[in-house]
Amino acid sequence: METTEPDDESGEELLGVGVVTIATNRSLSTDAAGETIELILEENGYEVPMREHVGADHDKVQSVVSRMVDRDDVELVLTSGATSIEPDDVTLEAVRPLLGKELSTFNDLFSTLAYDAFGSHVIAARTLAGVSGDVPVFCLPGNRGAVRLALEKLILPEATHLVALANEERTVTDPGIEKELEEE
Repeated sequence: METTEPDDESGEELLGVGVVTIATNRSLSTDAAGETIELILEENGYEVPMREHVGADHDKVQSVVSRMVDRDDVELVLTSGATSIEPDDVTLEAVRPLLGKELSTFNDLFSTLAYDAFGSHVIAARTLAGVSGDVPVFCLPGNRGAVRLALEKLILPEATHLVALANEERTVTDPGIEKELEEE
């Protein structure tokens, strides 16, 4: 996997994030959650080299996520939508077979934060996170508030670290570990 070019100002690499909206009742142009994801990513210095919309079809979801994982300019994949318990909510079932490793703690942390933010309505929300090949993948609800919560509280603070852990070609320095080593 190639890495994204360094940012001229900071010298740090910009991570490329693929974004997929899964919904039968929205299009790319009417997708508030996908627009929120793209806006938050760009505000935080990430690139979005690929953003797509697919209907809630198992094979199409699996295909588009697989294509994103295989791209050289995508180091992280985010999906939004079709994660609840309605009959056509197939995202988790489509993406789970693509994951070599699951990040099971993500669902627990998201559920806790979402309950605090939105109350018991979150009981119908399902999320999934893992690594496909060397690319972290996060499946998020199609709600603007939920994606903002997941990105700001969980995904973005760990994105660079997760990409480095999943990809042996990348290295990252964890400031917390550096500080612990200095104190010893």
